Amino acid sequence: MTVVKSTIPEAARQVTGDALQSTLVDLLGLSLIGKQAHWNVVGPRFRSIHLQLDEVVTAARDFADTVAERSSALGLPPDGRPETVASAFTLPGPKEGWVRDSEVVGLMVESLEAAIARLRERIEATESADPVTQDLLISITAELEKQRWMFDAENWPRED
Repeated sequence: MTVVKSTIPEAARQVTGDALQSTLVDLLGLSLIGKQAHWNVVGPRFRSIHLQLDEVVTAARDFADTVAERSSALGLPPDGRPETVASAFTLPGPKEGWVRDSEVVGLMVESLEAAIARLRERIEATESADPVTQDLLISITAELEKQRWMFDAENWPRED
């Protein structure tokens, strides 16, 4: 049952809906990764990383809301239920317990890179299907790339 009539053709709506739903799952999961790391980070850079994690969480949650509302506007009910996120989420997450500041930085770089790679695929997929959604995905990618850069700069010079 469609409560809201879509403004785009059905084939485009399917492509766009898939892109929006998987982006919603990634963003909700990213916000959970950020909060888990935020609560458990330890080390000499605790405070700066603790605060930076909140920036990622805020961005992910705000974008998740925007993505879900875009989906709704196209007549596609977004699914952010915990069981949906748990079953579909594939980004790397933190280990249980306390996590050293340098490990948190590495985790966030890895998780953000994975989310960005997936977003870039969705940007390509939505290019002709729905340029409005593509524009939204581009904006999200830009912010996540900024956050990835800021975390990556935290571990310079590399400890490897």
